[in-house]
Amino acid sequence: MNRKLKKETIRELTPREIVRELDKYIIGQQAAKKSVAIAIRNRWRRLQTQEPMREEIMPNNIILIGPTGVGKTEIARRLAKLVNAPFIKVEASKFTEVGYVGRDVESMIRDLTEFAVNMLKSARSSEVHDKAVRQAEERILDTLLPPMKRRHPVEAGTIAVENGIESDDNCATRDKFREKLLSGEMEDRMIEVDVTTNQLPSMQIFGPVSMEEMGLNIQEMFGNILPKKTKKRKMSIAEARNIFVQEEIQKLIDTESIVKDALERVENSGIVFIDEIDKIAGERGHSAGPDVSREGVQRDLLPIVEGSTVLTKYGMVKTDHILFIASGAFHVSKPSDLIPEMQGRFPIRVELNSLNEDDFVKILTLPRNALIKQYAALLETEGVKLEFLEEGIREIAKLAAQVNEQVENIGARRLHTIMTTLLEEILFEAPDVYVGKTIMITKDMVEDALNRIIKNKDLSKYIL
Repeated sequence: MNRKLKKETIRELTPREIVRELDKYIIGQQAAKKSVAIAIRNRWRRLQTQEPMREEIMPNNIILIGPTGVGKTEIARRLAKLVNAPFIKVEASKFTEVGYVGRDVESMIRDLTEFAVNMLKSARSSEVHDKAVRQAEERILDTLLPPMKRRHPVEAGTIAVENGIESDDNCATRDKFREKLLSGEMEDRMIEVDVTTNQLPSMQIFGPVSMEEMGLNIQEMFGNILPKKTKKRKMSIAEARNIFVQEEIQKLIDTESIVKDALERVENSGIVFIDEIDKIAGERGHSAGPDVSREGVQRDLLPIVEGSTVLTKYGMVKTDHILFIASGAFHVSKPSDLIPEMQGRFPIRVELNSLNEDDFVKILTLPRNALIKQYAALLETEGVKLEFLEEGIREIAKLAAQVNEQVENIGARRLHTIMTTLLEEILFEAPDVYVGKTIMITKDMVEDALNRIIKNKDLSKYIL
């Protein structure tokens, strides 16, 4: 792999820079952030080593341990965006061992590859979009004013002159149409265009799970054999432009190159986040009932994590250097309940802390996507200004922590239920009552809206 591809694949961020970026969206959990930052930097370091050693350096997979809602999934999701890597989140509980009905574990690699191809297609499409728009406009002009076929002069003289005059007139008219197109004057004008239609009826394949997961497409299989069928349709220039732009983009991008780069990107920078891994951890020593199936899923998962080759519709994918990040609450089971081989493939274990009242205050105010900023932005679209006083924010955090202790600890997700209940009436009445007004969220307002529900434990179980 050349140096250019390496730089495109993984952004050269130091561990400290990665943690700093994660701090913008996730409060606390410094140990987890540090571990994933080192794992990501090690992948970049591996690509800088010489070829023989490069293949020998394996990723240190990570297990994030902690209750729900403390930021496990968010860390992995933000990390993938940060390094621009193919990323997929799967739930371990949705897989079944081979031979049973359900998704097989190899499907996660096929999904990851599909995501990488689409990600690169989107990036390349953006690069050629401007050129595609220009070519689409030329096609529209050709439809409005078909290019004149030049006649061969029989005699030198008059016919040649006439051709020159006709050509000049045609060019002048075309330039006028182009000006109107660029100014948007002709968007609603109807034109007739050729549209490619689907010749093959939709077909469903019944067969093994792996066949379904491969995403076999009958249209793709026979697309090169059967001729494309087109039909004329009338549509506005605005609609035609969208169709033409997409068609021109497909002509301009090199699909084979995209697939090749996507496969390399998956193998060298792909991240698979396996959530709820504790759900497939059976109690050690028990080999009856559902524990058998759970252990079967682990044994099917093991070759993928250890390093194997998976067949996808784009080609073979080696999983040796894909980074696997697993997470689980481990309320009932514990990491040592995983089969020994699986434990060995996840050498890094990080315990995430439960969130307290102070954490909730920070979560409500500090991140770029903080909840109070989201609700303020939503109501601003209605002409309503929403402001939270410090005492009001503290009271929301206090009540969220209190409900987590009394009912069930769902971490920061409790803030969503608290905020929805608190602002329900305002969100409902905003367009009719509060337009042009400023609403201040105070401590008393929070208490009035939520205290009755929180004191009634039975009611808080359902509402909060």
